Amino acid sequence: MDFLLDSVLLGMEYALLALGVYISFRILNLPDLTVDGSFAFGMAVSTMLCAAGHPFAALLCGALAGALAGMVTAFLQTACRIHPILAGILTMSGLYTVNITVLGGPNVSLLSAKKFFEPLGGEACAVTLVTLVVLLLVGGFFQTVGGLCIRAAGSNEDMVRASSINTVAVRFAALALSNALVALSGAILAQCQGFGDVSAGSGMIVIGLASVIIGEVLCGRRGVRIGLVSAVLGSVVYRIILALALRYNLMSANALRLLSAVIVAATLALPAMSAALRERQERKENRAC
Repeated sequence: MDFLLDSVLLGMEYALLALGVYISFRILNLPDLTVDGSFAFGMAVSTMLCAAGHPFAALLCGALAGALAGMVTAFLQTACRIHPILAGILTMSGLYTVNITVLGGPNVSLLSAKKFFEPLGGEACAVTLVTLVVLLLVGGFFQTVGGLCIRAAGSNEDMVRASSINTVAVRFAALALSNALVALSGAILAQCQGFGDVSAGSGMIVIGLASVIIGEVLCGRRGVRIGLVSAVLGSVVYRIILALALRYNLMSANALRLLSAVIVAATLALPAMSAALRERQERKENRAC
C-alpha cells in the first residue's frame, strides 16, 4: 500500500506537467517541445530561491520562469516565422545553458532548506492542495473570453484571425500558460525530492504526452474541463503503472522511458490504424458486391 500511495503522490507532483502538455497539445493543437527546458527552468529557479529561504516565492518565480520560456517560443514562432517544432527545440536547447547558470552547477541539494509543504500539513496534503487549486483556476480560465479565444484558435486559427482576434497574442498567452504549469511542476518536484538537477527535464514531453493519452483513454475526449481532469488522472495512473511494472519485475528501471514512448506512439497511431482497417473492410465489402 505504501508504494501505491507514493506513486499517487508522485503522479500529483507531475500532474501540472500533464496539464501544461494538454493545453499545448490538445487545446492549442500545437506541438511544443519547450517542455523539457521549461520544466528544468522552473526546477532551477525554485531550487535556488528555496535554498535562499523563500520556498513559496520559489514556486511563483518558477512558474513565471516557465511562462517566460513559453513566450520566447511564441516569439520565435510568430515574429521570426520559425516552425513550431524547431522553435521549441531552440528554446529548449538554449535553456540548458540558462539552467546550469542559474544552479551554478549540475545539481543543488535542498535537504537542509525549508520547503513550501512544511507549514501546509505535509507533502501529500500540500501537493494535492496546490494541484487542485491550479486545476480549478485553469478550468475556470478556459470558460472566460481569453480561454475561449485559445480554444477557438486551436480549432481553427484562420477563422479566429478572420474574426479580428489577435492570434499572436493568443499564442503568446497559451504557450506562456502551458509552460508556466510545466515549470511549476518542476518547481514543486525540486522541493519534494530535495534537490534540483539541470538534466531533470529530459524526456518530460514524452511523460506529459503519456499522461494525457492515458487520461483520455480512461475518460474519453469530452470537453476541456473533463480533459484537464483526465490529464491529472492520467498522470497518477501512469505513475501507478510504472510502479507496478517495477515492483513485479516486469521491466527494468532503464526501460521506463521506452515504455512511455511506446504508449504515446501506439495511442497516436491507433486512429490511423483504425481508419486503415475500416477502409480495407469497405474495399472487401465493395468487391463482394
